[in-house]
Amino acid sequence: MKIPAPQGARRARIEIIPLIDIMFFLLATFVMVSLSMVKNQGMPVKLPVASTSAPQDHKESTSITVDDKGAFFFNKKPITRADLGPRLQALKASQEDPKVFINGDGKAEFENVVAVLDEVRKAGISKVAIETRKPEAGAAAEPPHPF
Repeated sequence: MKIPAPQGARRARIEIIPLIDIMFFLLATFVMVSLSMVKNQGMPVKLPVASTSAPQDHKESTSITVDDKGAFFFNKKPITRADLGPRLQALKASQEDPKVFINGDGKAEFENVVAVLDEVRKAGISKVAIETRKPEAGAAAEPPHPF
């Protein structure tokens, strides 16, 4: 003869709180990993401010950086001014319609940035943009310069 247990039958229960914690952890991990996968080809420089700056699509693009000391970088690799033309010619030959982003430090000499733009045009590359950043919120705007 079977004697019944005094507690009765217990049903299995699924705890939802630990499940929610795990989901939030996985979501945060996914966001952090996907943000670290963004490909940034330019060197870290302090870009000049422009109120009309707009985000651009950087997929399959080349970045040429001019820092405040006058050094040139082609996709984060140091390059001399003389080697810039042949590298751009090779880029034009390897890609049908290449995109070039020029990012220069705000204190870079204007002559160096214009030299890069001139080399890009000599290579026959028409998709070229100069990278800028938006002014920070609450920052005092500089007075307009008379032309």
